[in-house]
Amino acid sequence: MAGHSKWANIKHKKAAVDAKRGKAFSKIAKEITVAARIGGGDPAANISLRPLLAKARAVNMPADNIDRAIKKGTGEGQDGVTFDEIVYEGYSEGVGIIVKCLTENKNRTAAEVRHCFNKANNNLGQSGSVSRSFQRRGLITFSKDDTDEEELMMAALEAGADDIEDQGETFVVNCDPSSYPEISDALEQAEFKAIDSEITLVPDLLFEMTEVEKVQKVMGFIEALEDLDDVQNVYTNMDVPDEIADQLGEE
Repeated sequence: MAGHSKWANIKHKKAAVDAKRGKAFSKIAKEITVAARIGGGDPAANISLRPLLAKARAVNMPADNIDRAIKKGTGEGQDGVTFDEIVYEGYSEGVGIIVKCLTENKNRTAAEVRHCFNKANNNLGQSGSVSRSFQRRGLITFSKDDTDEEELMMAALEAGADDIEDQGETFVVNCDPSSYPEISDALEQAEFKAIDSEITLVPDLLFEMTEVEKVQKVMGFIEALEDLDDVQNVYTNMDVPDEIADQLGEE
């Protein structure tokens, strides 16, 4: 079991708030539409669609929303919008930032993301300048409140997971993206209830932040990016020590 991270819990709590606002639904729906358009609406045959459906279920996205998103992608819906993926990379206070966008208007998205970077006095980088230090991983998160650690560990490792991380208030199953769908299905069939589930980007090395003001600046910048309609995900290599995370949690 890897060491816990209070910073991970801060990020998870924010994601929970976003889900309650419905922000998560629209972002996941857009990804589902794109995946269905490329690989079809049958999750059994579309490996890209399956993790998105698991992610949607983890945040309690209504089945009707999921169905509409799939039908948009397969052409059964009335919306003929086509989304393009754009990825931006840059830095904030030395922290690497990757911004993944899905948009039907590249010029608008580029202007909004650049404005966000410029307003915060941060720098955009070249393609690959940040992402070369990240790798794709499957992460499935469970609350400690209703999850038995030993049972989860046995089920996850038997299904093919690489590791299980103790992150303070949660357990996180870490796996290779290629085995993510099978592991997610196996844990769901074993009646473990995930509170988050995704294939995401994980940094090879973390950048430790030890000044509250700088952490707040980076967090504010990330939130500003996430508030943009076309931004799907923001990835960072920021690491916050427990004592700094405690101060942030008290505010």
